[in-house]
Amino acid sequence: MSTPIVELKAVGKHFRSADGSARSVLEGVDFTLREGEIVALLGQSGSGKSTMLRIMAGLIQADEGQVLYRGMPLYGTARGIRMVFQSFALFPWLTVQKNVELGLEAQGMPPEERERRAEKVIDLIGLSGFEGALPRELSGGMRQRVGIARALVMEPEVLLMDEAFSALDVLTGERLREEILELWQSGQIPTKAILVVSHNIEEAVMMADRVLIFASDPGRVRAELPISLHQPRKAESAEVRQLIDKVYELMTASSGRRGGGGGLISEREVKLQLGDRLPQADIAHMEGILELLADEPFHGRADLPKIAEETELTDAELLEVLNALLLLGFAYLTNGDILLTELGGRYVKADNAERQDIFGKQLLEHVPLIAYICHGLEQDKSGDLPEDLFLKLLRFTLSEEEAERALRVAIEWGRYGDLFEYNFNTGVIQRSEEDEEEEG
Repeated sequence: MSTPIVELKAVGKHFRSADGSARSVLEGVDFTLREGEIVALLGQSGSGKSTMLRIMAGLIQADEGQVLYRGMPLYGTARGIRMVFQSFALFPWLTVQKNVELGLEAQGMPPEERERRAEKVIDLIGLSGFEGALPRELSGGMRQRVGIARALVMEPEVLLMDEAFSALDVLTGERLREEILELWQSGQIPTKAILVVSHNIEEAVMMADRVLIFASDPGRVRAELPISLHQPRKAESAEVRQLIDKVYELMTASSGRRGGGGGLISEREVKLQLGDRLPQADIAHMEGILELLADEPFHGRADLPKIAEETELTDAELLEVLNALLLLGFAYLTNGDILLTELGGRYVKADNAERQDIFGKQLLEHVPLIAYICHGLEQDKSGDLPEDLFLKLLRFTLSEEEAERALRVAIEWGRYGDLFEYNFNTGVIQRSEEDEEEEG
């Protein structure tokens, strides 16, 4: 077995909620990154994948457990570990050359040596001729190349890539991914191991020697899939398609833990609690998938990769929509396939008014946050409640960003289910006019 470079042993990380209590983001994470391998880390949004990478890079400290680099405890950043961010993270006032040289300059390297090493990597990554350009003059793909060059110029043993291709269009991301693989396989870069955080299942299967499935609430490794296919791999090959299907199955497998774990929420698991995050699912996407399932050639049952192909949703978007459909009882999963429930079939056949009625009833039964909002509106004489009231409640268990996302989803779903209305100008949630008329 190859030599371990970075090891995580029972690593945990907590953040403080609004009430001062510790909210667990990572718990009991065990992971070893070894020489000569590319590992892909998949998981739903908010599962703590990026937090894990930042701990490995030494950018933040773990609250529990141990992080080892070459067998020694890691305190702070390590010279042999570099990270590439999704957001490019370039200094807009610096040229390509100066952005790439930045880390070398911080190490005190002489200007001539900095320039030589930066030019070599800029050429390697396909940016020759753009050394004097500013980031605003570059396309998204070229800006990400600068971010990768800035990491590679440091000659890292370990390259951590946090959704490095997700902000790019499909073709640009695919081309850049292939170029990174070519540099890795040809030995043109000294990097000995790569860890890629991704939402793209095909990308993970095409790149990695191992795929890890990350669970949520709290984040932890819940499954691992070794991949022994030789490079280069063909996306349309039967072997790759089978592996993609297997990853979908692993990602949607029921974990039996609260909040859906790393898989999707199912009838066999504990229902959502008031302060849980909600799937970031658009209603039009939910209805589109239900209609697709009910129609030919699926007739109520479909392979998840086929659904992804038909809808052209990203893997991250598709998993969020599937979570919502399962939560509301419109579909269920088995062996990596999605099936319509009887209720889902009735929903597809219903007219718009009937759909809204079914949707609203399912929300009241399965989404405690929406039921709580409706109860509050019924109890309040005015029938109006400020959204800040519910945001304050959500901040006890969710981060500021997650709380706002959960409330946005609850408001969108509740309005569609005709449970309440929302004034975008005042931020006030109101009882629907129909409820007020019935009460009057």
